[in-house]
Amino acid sequence: MAKIAFILLCHKDPQAIIQQAQQLTATGDFIAIHFDARAKPEYFQQIQDALGDNPHVTFATKRIKCGWGAWSLVQATLYAIEAALRDFPRATHFYMLSGDCAAIKTSEYAHQYLDENDYDFIESYDYFESDWIKTGMKEERLTYRHFFNERTHKKLFYASYNLQKRFGLTRKIPEDLQIQIGSQWWCLRRPTIEAVMEMVKSRKDVMRFFRTTWIPDETFFQTLVRHLIPGDEINTRTLTFLMFTDYGMPLVFYNDHYDMLLNQDYLFARKISPDAVELKERLGKLYAAKDVEFKISGEGPSLFKFVTGRGRVGRRFANRFWETEATLGRERELMILVCKKWHVAKRMMAKIKQETNIPAIDYLFHEEHTDLPDLGGIQATIEKRTRHRRALIRMLFDYFQSNRMIICMDPASIDLLHDFYNDRSVTRALEIQCDYSDDYLTGHANRIGLAGELTPPETLARILPTIRRDMEDESDAIRDANFENYGRIRENDEMGDFMRPIMDFLSVSEDKARSIATTPHLFAD
Repeated sequence: MAKIAFILLCHKDPQAIIQQAQQLTATGDFIAIHFDARAKPEYFQQIQDALGDNPHVTFATKRIKCGWGAWSLVQATLYAIEAALRDFPRATHFYMLSGDCAAIKTSEYAHQYLDENDYDFIESYDYFESDWIKTGMKEERLTYRHFFNERTHKKLFYASYNLQKRFGLTRKIPEDLQIQIGSQWWCLRRPTIEAVMEMVKSRKDVMRFFRTTWIPDETFFQTLVRHLIPGDEINTRTLTFLMFTDYGMPLVFYNDHYDMLLNQDYLFARKISPDAVELKERLGKLYAAKDVEFKISGEGPSLFKFVTGRGRVGRRFANRFWETEATLGRERELMILVCKKWHVAKRMMAKIKQETNIPAIDYLFHEEHTDLPDLGGIQATIEKRTRHRRALIRMLFDYFQSNRMIICMDPASIDLLHDFYNDRSVTRALEIQCDYSDDYLTGHANRIGLAGELTPPETLARILPTIRRDMEDESDAIRDANFENYGRIRENDEMGDFMRPIMDFLSVSEDKARSIATTPHLFAD
């Protein structure tokens, strides 16, 4: 059975560290602690006094001062690994943690998971080909030598960098290494850790290289593991659940996140707020529990994106327009059928095609596989279609050799509506407002990743009213925009109420409008 040696890097809150170590070792696992040498000496003494007699606890062979983005974080990890290898010969896995981490599964579950999945769990993506780094330095992290810490010695950091850049003082990456990048929160098997430590001793050139790279905790272990271990023995993921805000800061979890954390497909989570005392206590008790069943729904990241995407007052600013200088043409008429239930709009669209000769295309800005002609690649992806939306529509008008065309659109895309209504062409919109049952909203939440088959009912009960309100707000935003040539039909209206909006939208006769209004099973789910 798996035995875990936790590698804990920490720098504050000695009482929380003591509690964390006691909880993790209570079920038979081990922990090696590196407590930052920058911290107060009495803090470390407090930890030693509380844990010194615990045979499952050891301390790094050497304590050093650590700095964000610096080699010291990797070196501190290596010192802790040395102690763990020396003192815990029965440890089969080495799991990297911080003082802000907490288990979100039972020890029983974690050990069984590692027994059933014989992999090294570490994110390792090609440094140059992947888009793991979103902003800031990329190649410069490696090709220049970084002797100073950017956060504590900013002027020296950039003076050194600019001097090297000015005189072309670049360096080569060790030829046999393919640099990888990923999260520093890994779980590695003992043979892998031993192989890494042997390489640390034998490859002085590799150590020299990484000692002066910037943020090496995201590249050092990731590169060495991929260099030493066959790819089919590496699972390129972390077992620690973490998310980041729009500003690149780790999301902090509080007491009310307990149920959500347990539903995620991870063994640990970070960062747990220092103030989340109740959450820490509940998770600590959970780790020692037996025979607990977990329903893995994994909706955490999607749910976070959904909630934060609403903004402080329920809405974020609309996307910028890329093509305000383009026009569809004064003589052209674009008709937009707006509906949240795509299958409803598609049924009406099919009937419109049958009753008129107007070219019509379904959700081209929302569905990747919408049937579109070859327009030189601009139609290839939703991203391209949206970025070049006016050019795309203009080319479709040309393709169909028509000055009238109908498209379907989701009401969430009010930025597209604004853009098309701002064009010189004539734009008309017909919104189909539908009723939304709880079953439909649950299915919608599943389709967009806010829930899954195993999402607990209590979680659904909390998010369904928000989703329903979100849909109502989208419709209200369209009405508040006061678009010209805008009509609306509602599911609960009388059939006769459909006639005038359809006639105005399509400029068709009453008979054709009646035929379209009576589309069979129009609102059926």
